[in-house]
Amino acid sequence: MSDERPEQPLPEEQVPETSPEKTSLEKAPLEKAPALRASDADRERVVDRLRDAVAEGRLDMEEFEERLEAAYKSRTYAELEPLTRDLPADPSALPPAAVSAASVPSSSSTSSTSWPARIGGTGTSATAVAVMSGFQRKGRWTVPARFNAVAFWGGGELDLREADFAEREVVITCVAVMGGIEITVPPGVEVDVRGVGVMGAFDQSGDQVRPEPGAPRVIVNGLAFWGGVAVKVKPPKGSKPKGSQPLDGGTPRKEL
Repeated sequence: MSDERPEQPLPEEQVPETSPEKTSLEKAPLEKAPALRASDADRERVVDRLRDAVAEGRLDMEEFEERLEAAYKSRTYAELEPLTRDLPADPSALPPAAVSAASVPSSSSTSSTSWPARIGGTGTSATAVAVMSGFQRKGRWTVPARFNAVAFWGGGELDLREADFAEREVVITCVAVMGGIEITVPPGVEVDVRGVGVMGAFDQSGDQVRPEPGAPRVIVNGLAFWGGVAVKVKPPKGSKPKGSQPLDGGTPRKEL
């Protein structure tokens, strides 16, 4: 008899249900998509919306300053988005069909057309000079981003009530030497007077109402030497009288 025994089959190798390669892939951390970088224009759009929110009474000045600083420091959309998350959408950023008829100013509004339609274009002229004479800009004209007005022994008038604006913010630099310059703006426009008077004055008169959303901002600076620069707030000619909301929240006064 032979002592040889039949060979026993070796036990099959246990194959793991999941291969090492698959396990490593599953455990590998997912790479996050890079955050989209914000442009200067994106930051300015957020800043404009914050300014509108202040004018509408939705933000106080402390909140506005905090968000303004954060907006200019933001580098990505993710950092900009929370700054306006609790504010209504900007109507100018919506498609035309999404803007309700209620948001369009009526014919009785202080502005003859909506502000977005009056902002943009090329300035009609950038300089006005009066030397022992006078100058006048009124009616339909386009105020450039920078306008220089000089009156020497003379006078000048800048009427912005029916004007268009090349940009949302315009700067008017006035030099009045033994002369005078008068600037008239419609209600709803934000006016910032920064001029210096030397034996002269920069004066602002008229009811100061809250700036309207989307309205332009007019900065008036310069020098008045033995002269004066007067900034007046008046409604456009022919507009219907309407109550206005003073900045102090007091009783509305009617335009005369």
